[in-house]
Amino acid sequence: MTLSILAVDDSRTMRDMIRLALEPAGFTVTTADDGIHGVEVLNGIAPDAIITDINMPRMDGFGFIDAVRGQVKHRATPILVLTTEAAPELKARARNAGATGWIVKPFDPAKLIKALQMVAG
Repeated sequence: MTLSILAVDDSRTMRDMIRLALEPAGFTVTTADDGIHGVEVLNGIAPDAIITDINMPRMDGFGFIDAVRGQVKHRATPILVLTTEAAPELKARARNAGATGWIVKPFDPAKLIKALQMVAG
């Protein structure tokens, strides 16, 4: 089963690392470089899960999660936050906005794959 993932991160290196971690495991990865771009890309695809950073220009991860959850067709799409942030209040804020899970960078590719398979499989 091929899972389709949208990865939103302002770091090209991080987008590449996510792609390199997921594509060999059979995932299809689409990327966006910030929240606004993520919303634009999302209009043309129906991913099985979304990965988003929190700290991004133009629209941060919280704004992006709100925008995704505001679209009926993506209301139930799992969203994993992948960020350097680890503060409990930020995790709570992301959960309240509609995030499904939280992974702290640097990430373990095997754990990311397992998490995506759990939420999207």
